[in-house]
Amino acid sequence: MPMLLTFLIVPSLLYNMFPFIMLLSGIWFFLKIKKTDEVTAMKVSGMSNFSVILIPCLISVLLGIFYITSINPITSAFVQKYEMIKGNYEKDKDYLAMITENGIWIKEKAEENNNIIRSTNLKNENLMNVTIFQFDEDSNLIKRIDAASANITSLTWILKNVKITDSDGKILAKNIANVSYTSQYDLKKIKTLYSNLDAVSFWNIRDEIRLLKKRGYSTKQMETVLQKSLAFPFFLFAMVLLSGVFTLGIRIKESNLTYIIITIITCVLVYFFNNFSASLGRAEKLSVEIAVWMPILIIFIFSAVGVIYANQK
Repeated sequence: MPMLLTFLIVPSLLYNMFPFIMLLSGIWFFLKIKKTDEVTAMKVSGMSNFSVILIPCLISVLLGIFYITSINPITSAFVQKYEMIKGNYEKDKDYLAMITENGIWIKEKAEENNNIIRSTNLKNENLMNVTIFQFDEDSNLIKRIDAASANITSLTWILKNVKITDSDGKILAKNIANVSYTSQYDLKKIKTLYSNLDAVSFWNIRDEIRLLKKRGYSTKQMETVLQKSLAFPFFLFAMVLLSGVFTLGIRIKESNLTYIIITIITCVLVYFFNNFSASLGRAEKLSVEIAVWMPILIIFIFSAVGVIYANQK
């Protein structure tokens, strides 16, 4: 089972690793043709440093498009399977919440019964049109609670305009102004139902955004995923361009250790800058588009200046 779960989750890690794989591969490629004097032969044949760098860059764009459109749906399916299997072994599997086309659904276990909660949508701090089905341990319906809304800012919900009926449909109480209900979920937990965004395929992201908007959820995280997917081929392009600058555009002592140090430092800086910028977008400090595309644009500008310098040699 651990081997199966590892097999299912590891391919999804490739998405975050791929740009740095391209950087390492680019440095290795350009360094190899530089040390074997193939660059000199290319220049003699009329090619410039820019032409030498451009071809791998274009290949990286094609690889990025292929990964997002073809590989990503497969890895997301693996992650979904991973989450399903893992869920069967979790200790808190008695608690479950999800968003579907039919509304927001919550399952939780109380001391003496099981509750299933349905709401049409989330509006500010309230679940709207709430229905709570209470079952005993043998899954027999005990009663049904209907409320116009439920304030969920804390684990103690405040239900508004409540009607209670028994298992036979007989009304036990009606038009109750306020009723308290203790839950395992509050506003913060419900807003983070999409904890593993890798389970969403590129082709389904727009549908998920529409669904979240319909249910009243923030779409910033999902919009960030969409923009990162669209920017992925250009991110690979920028990383290969950067590797060309490091090897063909900078005069340094040709030591493998030097290039290893440069690569490690670059990977760390790019990774943290990229994630920091994306976090600003999710926190609404920057627009999602700027937060995702800004690091790529900065890398591209830096690399372009380096390519121009290398092309003059």
